[in-house]
Order: sequence, then structure tokens, then C-alpha cells
Amino acid sequence: MRTVLFISPHLDDVAFSCGGALARLSAEGWRTVLATVFTQSVPGPAGFALECQLDKGLPADTDYMALRRQEDRLFARGAGAREHLWLDHPEAPHRGYHSAPALFGGLIPGDEAWTTIAADLEALLSRYEPEAVFLPQGLGGHVDHRQVILAAREAVPTGRALWYRDAPYAIRASETLPAGLLPAGLGEVALDITGALPAKLDAAAAYGSQLGFQFGGEAAMRRTLARFAGDEARRTGRTGSAEVFLGPAQLPL
Repeated sequence: MRTVLFISPHLDDVAFSCGGALARLSAEGWRTVLATVFTQSVPGPAGFALECQLDKGLPADTDYMALRRQEDRLFARGAGAREHLWLDHPEAPHRGYHSAPALFGGLIPGDEAWTTIAADLEALLSRYEPEAVFLPQGLGGHVDHRQVILAAREAVPTGRALWYRDAPYAIRASETLPAGLLPAGLGEVALDITGALPAKLDAAAAYGSQLGFQFGGEAAMRRTLARFAGDEARRTGRTGSAEVFLGPAQLPL
């Protein structure tokens, strides 16, 4: 079975950014594998790490990442992913980033998470032999996304990499440019997701802990992502709905 691998820094990045591609390729019979990098539960969170769950309305004694992994399980099922897995790395607030501005600043000294992530990606490529690997462009500059890019530059052949536009960052600031860490010589390619858009939106609704914080609720998420997919199609000279990637001139699909 032909395989594609979707790499999500957090438990929702692929869903919001390129969940339509995942749903479409799954429906077409591809073996779609969803792997999320930063999913580790850290007992007794404190400080900024604790604030990141309290601001979602969750009690302090909630295992926040366990809740999010369950949401991810529901998304994967709804989008039709053939397999999904969690790479068990701790998120940035557990690696010394102590404020919201720090999440979007430079990498702090000593944070070399990308080295072990690269080893994980190499193992995934060896195991699944995917024809294409979907990866974040790093729009918005989140340090976790940047770590994934650094790892991918080390582990993923350029000809198989498709770099997706990180949502909702790409929606909030459409003029945002990809991280300077991406390989040179990439072109923009669009994938029609018109038929897969309903499945994307239905599956993305599984991330209940994030929808209010990111979009203002489920209904707003559906409107925002649908409008963005339409805008992406028109921006690239298409009708309907699309997701747009940086990659080789010819989609490896």
C-alpha cells in the first residue's frame, strides 16, 4: 500500500493545517500515518506549563496531554488515518520556555530536542517508507515547530518533503513567511480538498480543548478553516477548496 506520513508538532497541527490532505488521501486508499511529536504527559506541571492548561478552563489536576491524546485519537479515526502514533517528547513549557513570548522567540541555549526527534523521524521513514512526508513550514515561529523543521532537515529527503502552512498562524497573519530553516528552491503546490473538506472539519472538531482558545468555538473553527481553504484555492488559481504546500514542482503523490 502506498504510504504518506504526516508529522504534527502538537496534537492538532496537522488537523487544522492539512487535515484535508489526510482525509482525501485516506479516502483514496493511501496508507496515511499520523505521527505527533510533542505529546508527553509531565506530572505536576507548574508555572507557565500549568497556565497553558488553566487558560483552557481545565482543572490543575487534569492530565492535559492525556486529554489531548484522546482528542487526537478521535481526530485520526474521523479523518481516516490508517495509523497514528505519539513520539512522547515534552512540549516547550516543560523544556525551559516560561512565557508565551518565549514560545515564539529564539531557541534557548541547550534546547536541542531536534536531535532526538531526527532519530525518531529516521526510524519512521525506515519503518514506513513513505512516498511523501508532510511537515510544518514554521509559520508563526513557534519553537516546537522550529525543532521539527531542524529534525526534518536532517532526516527527511528534500524530494519527499511537503511543507504545510501552519494553521491557525497562516490565517491570522497571511503575509507570514516560512521559517528561514526550510530548504532552498521550493515551489508552491496546491492540493484540491473540496471533497474532503467536510471530513476535515468534522474530524478537527475532536480537539474540544483547543477550539475555544484557537478559534472561539467549534462553529467558528468550521467557518474559519472553510474560508481559509477557499481563499487558498483562489490564491492559487483554483475553484473549491485547497491546501497549499512548499515542495518539489511535481507533487510526489
